[in-house]
Amino acid sequence: MSYSLGVDLGTTFVAAAVANASRVEMFTLGDRSVVTPAVVYLREDGTVVTGDAAGRRAVSNPDRVGREFKRRLGDPTPVMLGGAPHAVTALLASLLSDVVARVSATQGAAPDSMVLTHPANWGPFRRELFDEVPQLAGVAMPRMVTEPEAAAAHYAASRRLENGEIVAVYDLGGGTFDATVLRKRPEGIEILGSPEGIERLGGVDFDEAILAHVNYAAGGALSELDMSDPQTTVALARLRQDCVLAKEALSIDTETTIPVFLPHRHFDVRLTRSEFEDMIRAPIESTIGALNRTLRSAEVTPDELSAVLLVGGSSRIPLVARMVSEELGRPTV
Repeated sequence: MSYSLGVDLGTTFVAAAVANASRVEMFTLGDRSVVTPAVVYLREDGTVVTGDAAGRRAVSNPDRVGREFKRRLGDPTPVMLGGAPHAVTALLASLLSDVVARVSATQGAAPDSMVLTHPANWGPFRRELFDEVPQLAGVAMPRMVTEPEAAAAHYAASRRLENGEIVAVYDLGGGTFDATVLRKRPEGIEILGSPEGIERLGGVDFDEAILAHVNYAAGGALSELDMSDPQTTVALARLRQDCVLAKEALSIDTETTIPVFLPHRHFDVRLTRSEFEDMIRAPIESTIGALNRTLRSAEVTPDELSAVLLVGGSSRIPLVARMVSEELGRPTV
């Protein structure tokens, strides 16, 4: 059966959707969810493992694991895995080839066509580098679409966006922030003005803020650790995972507890939602500033927006929707 494939290689997660003549649906890539971590692991034999399988090995062998490398596309410094250098394009290609292989095996054939998304604020240099990814993955050159155009197209298909309606896309993911204003046209989606972005701002930075909070609560104990001790690197890798879980828990609960297991010392750190919101309020304000600049470049006022589309895992943080709604006075979706 013929089908099309859409893939989003995110900073922290990879997602895919399959479309045939009758419907579009997410393809289950992860062990427990439709998305899979954008993580790679270098085996001793030189082969690369991706996704959940790579994430499971991250705790015991953190020096052989690569994550958040999409933020480094265009940086000439390679990613070091197990002491060996790897290009960012090659690591992204490993993620893409595994997705295509899994989907093709399930569907019984390779896709007839493919769409690959990328940030709207990437310049020509990084877009050219990104064009190398499908070539390295050994797949036919896909159609390239900006991430906000993809989000707006999905919204238009599912919520009935009328011709001429304008939406803003607020995309706060694991590693970057992007803001774009789009208008629905009969022939498709049109970007208005200049998309704005903040290169190194996303969920991983919020994770680091929680880790710094743990260090402060522990009287600076993390700063004094011997990083040459393998036990220490494993303990820190576990702690980083627990900081991520704490961040996600605070989107549902008002407080959480972070277990800390350091060599010769075990304790818990309590973190409330209000404390976490205080940590990230200034970065969120900077994203809203970028969104306002995008609106000005598009010559669009907030009251002309049908909605603000919140995209990216970090936009699920309750503070984000609250601050965006208060600033623009428009509904968030």
